[in-house]
Amino acid sequence: MNATEAYPTIVALSSAPGRAGVAVVRLSGSRARFALETFAGTLPKPREAVLRRLRDHDGTAIDTALVLFFPAPASFTGEDVVEFHLHGSRAVLARLLGALTALPGIRLAEAGEFTRRAFEAGKLDLAAVEGLADLIDSETEWQRKQALRQMEGALGQIAAGWREQLIEAMSLLAAELDFSDEGDVSGPLQEQALALASEVLVSLRAALGSFAMGERVREGFVVVLAGPPNAGKSSLLNTLAQRDVAIVSPIAGTTRDALEVRLDLAGLPVILIDTAGLRDSTDPIEAEGVRRARAFAERADLVLSLRDSDSEPYRIAEPGSLLQIATKSDLPGKLLPGELAISVKTGEGVRDLLAAIVERLQKLDQGEPALLTRERHRAAVADAVAALERATMADHGQGELLAEDMRLAVAALERLVGRIDVEDVLDRLFAGFCIGK
Repeated sequence: MNATEAYPTIVALSSAPGRAGVAVVRLSGSRARFALETFAGTLPKPREAVLRRLRDHDGTAIDTALVLFFPAPASFTGEDVVEFHLHGSRAVLARLLGALTALPGIRLAEAGEFTRRAFEAGKLDLAAVEGLADLIDSETEWQRKQALRQMEGALGQIAAGWREQLIEAMSLLAAELDFSDEGDVSGPLQEQALALASEVLVSLRAALGSFAMGERVREGFVVVLAGPPNAGKSSLLNTLAQRDVAIVSPIAGTTRDALEVRLDLAGLPVILIDTAGLRDSTDPIEAEGVRRARAFAERADLVLSLRDSDSEPYRIAEPGSLLQIATKSDLPGKLLPGELAISVKTGEGVRDLLAAIVERLQKLDQGEPALLTRERHRAAVADAVAALERATMADHGQGELLAEDMRLAVAALERLVGRIDVEDVLDRLFAGFCIGK
């Protein structure tokens, strides 16, 4: 088997599928240059877009397109990369892709295969790849900013600094072992090594503390609507979603299960959850709905505790995660201290409520952008923290044991950026990418 067969050139539509003004077809691999010359004539200058007539092997015109050539290694994948920017017609794309894959050594790409080749070529570390995936999936401004920072290597760069410091500490411990017969060496070297490990440990703990916020931004802040039946929860959900999501009825207990809606509030990703009315019930289905409502409220980042303005309040969460709201303010009733009055019928107070929700969620931010955004990140850093805590808190003074704990911390950081033990992670991650990425 030759190299072309073992590592073929791949091709895919890299823009969104379907009818469009412009579509982008991308190739990567050793035969990309040959494919460009076959269909578009001579090579253009690197990274310079030129207009060419694309012709099939028999001279039949396919389309007129802009073509670009990115020679290895200065490309996204580290291989020769070619892009055809042509008209987004299904017929044009089908003809070009069919003609390209008819050439020897060229096949359709698998999901995420371009990005996987970039990772394997060292163009991206694993954290940056995950950032790219999150950027593609981002729906709000906060998600975009966090994902872009990750894609540009923020976590990888800091992890590299942590690793470098720990390797330096390990080298000091190794020197101590090598010169253990010299009494004036061991103490200072071990102290220097432990000082470096302690410095890294402080930074790792700070990063671990940012995980909750990073996960919230990536997955969405959970805001739960809670309160007794007929408090106006479903009406408020529909108002905030700007569509009919929940059934609204004067009959108490209409909502039996949780309904979720994703919202973009001032750039914040929010998962708004409508829950069953809170009351004692002998109906097993309604009772289960109430149990789930309480469980959602316990895990929420913010609970909107609703009550009809002429009824008593129903407290369900601690004040720090609670906004108290009096609904149906267009009807006679009283407003209690600290409550927001709203009416979904007239729109009164809804804008103020949205502002209050955003303000509460923004207060959860600890100031510094989160470094850790996935459970995998948290687990790797937690392993590194545990190893360094053993080393820095040990009182045995044995260099070999200290060096082993630091080696375990380095291994955890290498897992974090994808240097070791990542095949299963890669398979799952790249399977979630689109074909052309």
